[in-house]
Amino acid sequence: MNNDLLEVKARIEELRKAIEYHNYRYYVLDDPEITDPEYDNLLQELIGLENRFPELDHLSSPTKKIGGEPVSAFSSKVHSIPMYSLDNGFSMGELEAFLKRIKKQMPGKDMDFWVEPKLDGLAVEVIYEHGNFIGACTRGDGITGEDVTANIRTIKNLPLVLLQNHNHPEYLEVRGEVVIPTKDFENLNALKIEKNEKPFANPRNAAAGSVRQLNPRITASRPLYFFAYGIGLVRYGRHDQWKSQKDISEGLKSLGIASVPQGKVCKGFEDIAGFFDKHMQQRKESPFEIDGLVVKVNELEVQDSLGFTSRAPRWAIALKFPAIQARTRLKSIQVQVGRTGVLTPVAFLEPVNVGGVIVSRATLHNENEIKAKDLLIGDKVLVQRAGDVIPEIVRPLKEYRTGSEKEFVFPEKCPSCHTQVNKLKGEVAWRCTNISCPARLEQGLIHFVSRKGLDIEGLGKKWAQIFVKKGLVEKISDIFSLSKGDLLALERMGEKSAENLLDSISLSVKNVTLPRLIFALGIRHVGEQTAKSLSEKYIDLDALAMADEEELKLINDIGPEVASSIVVFFKNPDNLQLLNDLKHKGVWPVMETGSTAHDFLKGRKFVFTGGLENLTRDQAKELVEKNGGRVIGSISRNVDFVVAGENPGSKLEKARQMGLRIINEKEFADLMAG
Repeated sequence: MNNDLLEVKARIEELRKAIEYHNYRYYVLDDPEITDPEYDNLLQELIGLENRFPELDHLSSPTKKIGGEPVSAFSSKVHSIPMYSLDNGFSMGELEAFLKRIKKQMPGKDMDFWVEPKLDGLAVEVIYEHGNFIGACTRGDGITGEDVTANIRTIKNLPLVLLQNHNHPEYLEVRGEVVIPTKDFENLNALKIEKNEKPFANPRNAAAGSVRQLNPRITASRPLYFFAYGIGLVRYGRHDQWKSQKDISEGLKSLGIASVPQGKVCKGFEDIAGFFDKHMQQRKESPFEIDGLVVKVNELEVQDSLGFTSRAPRWAIALKFPAIQARTRLKSIQVQVGRTGVLTPVAFLEPVNVGGVIVSRATLHNENEIKAKDLLIGDKVLVQRAGDVIPEIVRPLKEYRTGSEKEFVFPEKCPSCHTQVNKLKGEVAWRCTNISCPARLEQGLIHFVSRKGLDIEGLGKKWAQIFVKKGLVEKISDIFSLSKGDLLALERMGEKSAENLLDSISLSVKNVTLPRLIFALGIRHVGEQTAKSLSEKYIDLDALAMADEEELKLINDIGPEVASSIVVFFKNPDNLQLLNDLKHKGVWPVMETGSTAHDFLKGRKFVFTGGLENLTRDQAKELVEKNGGRVIGSISRNVDFVVAGENPGSKLEKARQMGLRIINEKEFADLMAG
């Protein structure tokens, strides 16, 4: 490298450090040292040098915040540690109950709590290695998210390189919220309306939509901010280990990462309640939309002791602000039929803005609620977003009644199949008991083929609805009898699409696991976790069908209501016929030992890169976990196996450089077979 190029390189490095420093002063400390024009001059000089000397360009340069080339789709990314959601509390009574539970679980322990505003945005995880930004993904389902690295890179207040004058962890996963300031959201919507485009419903939707753009340049043009609220996996190295939520907030800030503003340590109920009241009063003054506070046990060691439920940490709660309300007109009530046959009345309203969201519908749950609230069609009603999210009718405004309002009469027959509806003993809901009801079948089929069910690629909601309406599927098991001729008779179904769909259906038969099939059946109260628990106890569906309530209640996390629901499901003759059909068609996974956990991969870590020919990522992950292993999302020296499929990404080259063991799909299949 000649002297001139060395000078250019030195100047580029100087500019990058200066710009990152001024980003930190502006976005994190809110204390800029230079004017906007001075900052712009530095940035333009850097852009000019990088354009003239592309060999000196680098992904960590602050100029990369303007966005890169569009991508065709987002790949999935598995979280090293699950990104749990939070349990919600809507009153001081629920806060008090939460604190009492903590005290009961940790007797004699004097605890502080870290309390911070709950920003209403999109939860994402940002990853740094050796101080450099290397990736980002959305929360997704908590286990697997969407890889949005190219888009998150463009967020203005997120450093691509952690501050160099601080020790930082060797590897760091930062969890936080991507948000848009309220004023910027209003300006963004004004521009959309001006262009005759559909405006965003609220700032959260705008943030989520911006992060999920396939063109990073569009994301870069949006006024997005990232604020950290926690961490995932961390390897500390020479870095001092954080001991509390306060340490995390202050530590991330010292590295140049903005944390959720105004967080503080509170000593107990009175302190938290006062902090809550203060933020509720100042809520509209916040530059960002906040819908409550998050209360966490401050000490990380105590958090570890308290642990998690299947969906949320036991050591934290989201304390929501009271719902925002508005007035509108109840235009009509229509009844919808769910996959379990429950008839749910839905209120159709004159559209109204409720806390920044346009609301035109609200669920009424059941007939009793309509009667209890004394609702009439045509009423002027008070509407709110429960927890600032779910629209609901609070009450009718009877003082506005004119006499033209009409009583709603609940239908005696199913609006879909016209079968007489019934109420089961002890329930308030009306049900359609016709297993072949098109509405039930449609919803049941959508659930059956969903990603957490049989995961049949290409058979989404649209095709499920078409198959039912065209009479190709009269019971769920009919999907395994579809022929190419059946599919080609449908509009917009070409020969290649038909072949791909039939291949996906065949593949689902081959790869279905017992937990997935149990979940796919749609047994009331049986979710993904309960399905896994059942599959650990019973060898197949025949064994599960023979279980009684007392036996089922001995299984962890299964109570009387869930046990009763399972027994009722397997007593139904139509459901037993469905099981018989599935067995006849070969959709019948059997657990070899009655347990999903073998130990020969215990402690082994896997990373997947590229597409697999015979398995989805979720199916491959299930195989690893079934045999005691663990799937993580990033390459490190702690990884035991890197499974390389078609079109692998940069992880493969990194794995080679580290000398990790790399296997192909066939070797992976052989390994899973023991």
